[in-house]
Amino acid sequence: MQYIRKTARYNGRKYEATGKTEREAMMKLAEKLAAAKRGEEVIGGSMSVDAWYHQWKATYKDPAGLTPKSLGMYDEKYSGYIKPMIGHMKLRDVKDIHLQRLMNGQAGKSQSHVEKLRRVLREMFSRARKSRLIPYDPSEDLQLPATVKGSHRSLTDLERTVLLNVAETHPAGLYILALLYTGMRPGEAAALNWADVDFARNEIHIHAALESGTGRIKGPKTQAGVRDIPIHAALLPRLLAARGEPFAPVFTGREGRRLNSNSQYRQWATFKRAMDIAMGAKVYRNKITRSVISDDLTPYCLRHTFATDCARAGVPLETVRWLLGHEDISTTANIYQHRDSTTLHSGMALLDGSGGKGGGNAKQA
Repeated sequence: MQYIRKTARYNGRKYEATGKTEREAMMKLAEKLAAAKRGEEVIGGSMSVDAWYHQWKATYKDPAGLTPKSLGMYDEKYSGYIKPMIGHMKLRDVKDIHLQRLMNGQAGKSQSHVEKLRRVLREMFSRARKSRLIPYDPSEDLQLPATVKGSHRSLTDLERTVLLNVAETHPAGLYILALLYTGMRPGEAAALNWADVDFARNEIHIHAALESGTGRIKGPKTQAGVRDIPIHAALLPRLLAARGEPFAPVFTGREGRRLNSNSQYRQWATFKRAMDIAMGAKVYRNKITRSVISDDLTPYCLRHTFATDCARAGVPLETVRWLLGHEDISTTANIYQHRDSTTLHSGMALLDGSGGKGGGNAKQA
């Protein structure tokens, strides 16, 4: 016999019911919607992974006092990676092989991303097991695939070209360019007022930062964080065009308010989405169905790119240390001495006297 399936949405969630007749399916669906409106939910192994995630997060994570940034991590890993793979499955039907395949699909991505994804899976399914919703925990022995240590890298040439083009029209363009051309941390950029942009001296004065996961402005972690950054020639006209009142924030969200952790995340997410589409992502009904942009492209890649650009230009390591606000020069060296092909070839050209061309004029030993 062919069953009839009916679906409906309530508060952003999808509910479905099946029946032998259309009337039976509609009655079952109406009961589910009525229970949802009363704040009830059928808890059991037959519920979907998606339904369990929302119940689990609302019960065990939302009241736990986590920062918005930490809570956002759970939503980002679930919505981006877990839901597309197993969100539709019944909780009791999920086996360890399903979760291991999900993990294996992250091979080659950053170690931080993969470890966080495994953490979300472990917390979700271990709680389901403790609550007697499933007979065993399919996440307890998940293996990590091969990963890349460190998630921060420089932009590729293609990424830089697309970023600069998107920044011309995107509302977050000035914010993104400021990160690229100054090496500021995102939190430092969010704390800037126009009084900190010294057009007379052509400098940006850094003396505060947005506390991660909050909307609070605080002093830098170390004294090295207090510094002056000369304004890049490509950034100067954009800043002049946007210039505001001295104590108004330089960078704002959609409501015109100072950026906080949530609005920073939204600005980067929409900007990265625009880059993705510009690079050829497939879009259906305003949703990206096939992304082409790298998962490991983060705002900190712009800071890393600034350091790499300094190396290519021959800026001394100590100077870059002060521009980046590092207390320990070894931290700068880890970025500055990144094995960039252009920098390596320029260095060899200096050594052999070739000026970057074949032959060389170095004296023979």
